[in-house]
Amino acid sequence: HSRCITSSYPTISRPLTAIMKLLIAALLTSAASAFAPPSSSVAYRQSTVLEVPIAKSNTLNYNVASRNNYRPLFMGWGPDPIWSAGAVESNIQACPSGLCVSLKLNVDDGTEFMYPGQYVQVKPSGDTDVNPVFLAIASAPTGTPPKPTPPGKKKAKEEADAAAGPEPSTPEPATWEFLIKKTDNNDWITNIKPGQTVDVSQVMGGGFPIQDNLDGFKYDFPTQNVLLFATGSGIAPIRSAIESKQLNISPAGSGGRSCTLYYGVKTPDDMPYVSKFAQWEELGVQVVPVISQPDLPCESGAVWKGRTGYVQNALEEDGVPIPRNSGALLCGVKGMCESVKSELLESGVFEGRVLFNF
Repeated sequence: HSRCITSSYPTISRPLTAIMKLLIAALLTSAASAFAPPSSSVAYRQSTVLEVPIAKSNTLNYNVASRNNYRPLFMGWGPDPIWSAGAVESNIQACPSGLCVSLKLNVDDGTEFMYPGQYVQVKPSGDTDVNPVFLAIASAPTGTPPKPTPPGKKKAKEEADAAAGPEPSTPEPATWEFLIKKTDNNDWITNIKPGQTVDVSQVMGGGFPIQDNLDGFKYDFPTQNVLLFATGSGIAPIRSAIESKQLNISPAGSGGRSCTLYYGVKTPDDMPYVSKFAQWEELGVQVVPVISQPDLPCESGAVWKGRTGYVQNALEEDGVPIPRNSGALLCGVKGMCESVKSELLESGVFEGRVLFNF
C-alpha cells in the first residue's frame, strides 16, 4: 500500500510528509491511551503480570528493554493471602477409583465462611516454594451471614456500616471439608497424613450470590425451583449449597423450593458422595447422576443402569418446567457450564439467576 500511495501523490514534499507522519503518530498515541488501564485500577495479587506499554506523546517506537515504558497489569484470584495454621483431621479416599480424596481441616476461626462457594488457598506449612492450591470448601458454611437489608434502606445501612467500621468478631474453631482431585503436582496434599499442618488463607470470594438473586423481589417471578449442575470435583461447592439450608429447599408438599441435582462423572467409580445422596433426597433434592462412559470397566464391579451421556444432555431431555420461577447453581468443566447456561437462558430462565461461585 505504501508504494501505491507514494506513486499516487508524487508532488508531496518531504517537509509535508514529515508533518503528516507526526500528526498520524499523535492520533495513534491518543487512541492507544484511551485503552490503557487507569492509574487507579485495582492490582490483583497472586497472579501473572502482563507488561502493558504506556503510549508516549511523540513516538510509537516502544523500547522493550526499558521498564520505565511499561505499566504492570495484574490478573489473578484476589488479594494477598493471610496465612494461618490448619491441622489435618482426616484424609480418605472419596470414591472407589481413588480419583479424589476427602480432606478435613481444623481451623482456628470458621466465622468468615458464610456463603456456599467460597474458597481458600492452601499450601505446605512454612513452604514458600510450592504454589498454593485453591480449594472450594465442600462442607456447610460455619459462619453466620448478615441479615438482608430492605432495598429502600440498603444505601443508608451501607453508609452507616462504612462510618462505623467493621464489627469485631470472636474467632470460633471449625472443621472444613474439601474434595480434591488428584493431579500430577498436588500429591503433597492428596497424600497428607492426619496430624500434619498446612497453611490456610483467609476465606476468599463471595460464593454463590444466592441471597441477591434467588431471594427477595429482584425479579417479577419468585424462585420456586432450584437446579444444580456439577461435574467431577465441582460437586464440592454444590454440596456446600445443599447442606447450607440457604437454598430454602424442602421435600415436595413442605412449602419450600423444589430442587434437582444433575451430577456428571466418567464412571460410577469416579463418583464421590454417593453415601450422601439419600440424605440430600430427604432434604428435598432429586439427585440425577449422569455417567459419560458407562462401558468402561469399574474396579468395584459396578454396572451402570442409570442416565448416560453428559449433564447438558440430561437437562435437554428433561427441560425446565417453570423457567421464569427457576434459578441454577453451576460448577464444573467449562463445556458443561457454557452449554447448560445456554440451555437455561433459551428456556426462559433469567440470566441473573444462573449462578457461579467465581
